[in-house]
Amino acid sequence: MNDSYPSRRYTDKPPEKRTLLERLTDFISHEPESRDELLEVLQDAHERNLLDADSLSMIEGVFQVSELCARDIMIPRAQMDAINIAETPEQFIPFMLEKAHSRYPVFESNRDNVIGVLLAKDLLRYYHEEEFDVRGMLRPAVFIPESKRLNVLLHDFRVNRNHIAIVVDEYGGVAGLITIEDVLEQIVGDIEDEYDFDEEAGNIIATPDGRHRVRALTGIEQFNEQFGTHYSDDEVDTIGGLVTHRFGRVPHRGEKVRIDEFLFEILRGDARQIHVLRVRRAPNANLLDGNSRDHDNDDERD
Repeated sequence: MNDSYPSRRYTDKPPEKRTLLERLTDFISHEPESRDELLEVLQDAHERNLLDADSLSMIEGVFQVSELCARDIMIPRAQMDAINIAETPEQFIPFMLEKAHSRYPVFESNRDNVIGVLLAKDLLRYYHEEEFDVRGMLRPAVFIPESKRLNVLLHDFRVNRNHIAIVVDEYGGVAGLITIEDVLEQIVGDIEDEYDFDEEAGNIIATPDGRHRVRALTGIEQFNEQFGTHYSDDEVDTIGGLVTHRFGRVPHRGEKVRIDEFLFEILRGDARQIHVLRVRRAPNANLLDGNSRDHDNDDERD
């Protein structure tokens, strides 16, 4: 007996000959077999101008967040901008002004002993109250394991109205920190902050201290013209690509690398790419023989 209502499935056609509507209908009529198949349909929708690039990027970011964990995007312990509770406000306020964050982990004795989080706005009381107790201003610190999934962490951030978490290793030591902005940037892309560029500012901005802020997407040719360097663009097209290639991985914020006579520091980035670099001529650059060193020495830190 023939079926009066033929199936709307199109599995008898090769995938490359099925229309977007047919492929979407096929997905609706049964559960997708993999994320790759679902992403394939979404990418096809983008190619047909049914889905814009930003929407596709965010959807891909959502998938990525569910696969990443805290250790993948955290700011490593060595690059944490933290405050020692033993210091007076007169000592650490200039540091806070320089870094321009809204929240700072506070430790006692050593960085493994984080006792709380200090909000920059709470320091306004320091200029108003005669007796200011830093310890009394601290907010509770939230500790999470390195293995915590980002999608779960984002949910916790939202539910608990928290913006920062301290990442600890299996032995209880501090491995780094992570913020809600770090997680959101994996989904929506780069979020504006103090390192953003004005449209008319260009890709390279000189700062009063003699250094430069450089967009990672700056072309190698433009960088060479600006700094008189001779970096090759045979393997990569951008200065961010050159730095990433030197690391052999996507570096974390705060990490540094010396390439010839210049020192590159990652100011901002995510798990996928670098966004902004700080560039300066390395100390004793005239003594270099042209070979690059993979990492910055302790005596060259800012």
